[in-house]
Amino acid sequence: MKVERLISTIIMIGIILGIIGIFYIMLNHNEGDNYTEFYLLGTKGKASDYPTNLSVNQIGNLNVGVVNHEHLDLNYQLKITENNKTLKNENITLKNNEKIEIPFNFSENSSGQYKIQFDLYKLPDTKSVYRSLFILVNVR
Repeated sequence: MKVERLISTIIMIGIILGIIGIFYIMLNHNEGDNYTEFYLLGTKGKASDYPTNLSVNQIGNLNVGVVNHEHLDLNYQLKITENNKTLKNENITLKNNEKIEIPFNFSENSSGQYKIQFDLYKLPDTKSVYRSLFILVNVR
């Protein structure tokens, strides 16, 4: 009789702890890491075939992608530069899990190697770059 009562008590305590654990997990559910995807896509819509070898005045095309996984609506600033010269400066607002792909076209009027820098800022902070990418373009 005492053994049965002890086993019943242990089972009841286990059930109560299980229910408390389920409620704790439901109330403190973390949806994962907060992050922003930032990427470049070549002419075929893939992360390849970037316009890295061009002739003088030939137009290079690519897309800059941003996806918000920060679990809140955010404002970003995309700044594209080449040798400290701003080629594009655009503010973007994205809801959670929203994606944007921005077309970017460029050309160079003299031969050489150029570094095109893509910096993403999470506003209101415009001092610290949040994500950064670049491509090297050879112009002949």
